[in-house]
Amino acid sequence: MLDIINDLLWGKVLIVLLIAVGIGFTVCSRFVQFRYFGRMFRILSASQAFKRDKHGHLSSFQALLLSVAGRVGGGNIAGVAVAITLGGPGAIFWMWLVGLMGMATSYLECTLAQAYKTTQPDGTYRGGPAYYIARGLGSQWKWLAGLYSVLLLVTFGFGFTALQSYAVATSVDDAFGIPVVYTGIAMAVVVGLIIFGGVKRIARVAEVLVPVMAVGYLLIAIVVLSMNLTRIPDAILLIVNSAFGLEQAVGGGIGAAILMGVKRGLFSNEAGLGSAPNVAAVAYVPHPANQGIVQAFSVFIDTLIICSATAFTILLSGVYDPAAVADIGGVALTQASLADHVGEWGRSFVSIALLLFGFSTILYNYYLGENSINFLSDQNKTLFNVFRIAVIGLCSWGAITDLGTVFAFADVTMGFLALANLIALIMLIKPGLRFMRDFDDQIKAGIEQPIFDASKFSDLNVDPAAWDIEPEDLQRVRRPQVATPPSS
Repeated sequence: MLDIINDLLWGKVLIVLLIAVGIGFTVCSRFVQFRYFGRMFRILSASQAFKRDKHGHLSSFQALLLSVAGRVGGGNIAGVAVAITLGGPGAIFWMWLVGLMGMATSYLECTLAQAYKTTQPDGTYRGGPAYYIARGLGSQWKWLAGLYSVLLLVTFGFGFTALQSYAVATSVDDAFGIPVVYTGIAMAVVVGLIIFGGVKRIARVAEVLVPVMAVGYLLIAIVVLSMNLTRIPDAILLIVNSAFGLEQAVGGGIGAAILMGVKRGLFSNEAGLGSAPNVAAVAYVPHPANQGIVQAFSVFIDTLIICSATAFTILLSGVYDPAAVADIGGVALTQASLADHVGEWGRSFVSIALLLFGFSTILYNYYLGENSINFLSDQNKTLFNVFRIAVIGLCSWGAITDLGTVFAFADVTMGFLALANLIALIMLIKPGLRFMRDFDDQIKAGIEQPIFDASKFSDLNVDPAAWDIEPEDLQRVRRPQVATPPSS
């Protein structure tokens, strides 16, 4: 039954909806992910990206790293290999396309999360799909917000925490022979020390861990590419030709390439699931669109950079053989491919990368669960502590348990999670476009750093207390801009 529901959700309904929202908002926003691609780097290089306010909220850069910690996981290593095994090299092309469209979806959901965030008694922010559903759609839709929070807690807080623990423990066992029970206990202890410090401690860990794991993985990919410079054009040509059925069919031909590329791309970058907006909402930024632009960049990092690194490592290796590739798949294919390039230590490197990716994802999953409990219980500290203890237990239990049924169940709940979020995004596209136009208009007026004036959006039920902008900054954007005459 779980397989039937999973196939219906991910094989038909969600693929159509996710692509429709991605392409639809791309067109409605006049290709916002491409218009502001350069601004992504300007925002992250500006001092504002690292700025925290008087309450010590996360900076825009910390929120980016925390969301990358969640997006970048086993899907970037094992998922890409599965896509190539079942869909052929052409699946990578469709994965790229989904990533580019997913950047627009991520921009929309993360901008909404910022706009509809709320302040807490301790001065921190909370936000995400449950909040923009409840505030943006009105009280009659609170049931959907509550349902989303329950699904988020079950899927990420519980299900995927155990699954990541299992993936990390088995990978360490395979590579280094360390029994899974010891890895599970070690993870439980370290995770416990971090999560009892709250989201700020999680962000500080991510600030160190994510650059190390992402940069390390990309450096080894650059080494592989530099060793195979003359073959890169052929690999790109193979990907493009396979995407359109111009190469010998692998698996199910062009249909399998499209299906696997789309599914693996969506699983990897999570654009449309509503998970990243929970993190995007807690950052201190001057305008919601700032974080929308930054989070669109996190999809680019995940799919267009890290997934591509895995894909080229596999396709440029002597291990990849379209006729026999079905005999080896998943993380084993990635390990064998890297070992073919750099020697046997490449297998251990992949295992270490998977460990770091999985560990960072556990921390991210914990925060998503915490955010759900906050929405459902309104700062109940007892429930927070019970959840923390449960997560620590799941790290130990997940490491030593066969989680096939748990994985199938989590896949189904994640499908319903995405369905609830996509329905909300479709209904909130107009407010999303309005926030975007406010940002666009200020840029056109010559304001390099647009400011969100919450008083202009009182009809949209935003929380003005969450936008404690400095008075001089508000005056700057409220004052009519005088065009500067061109110099002779």
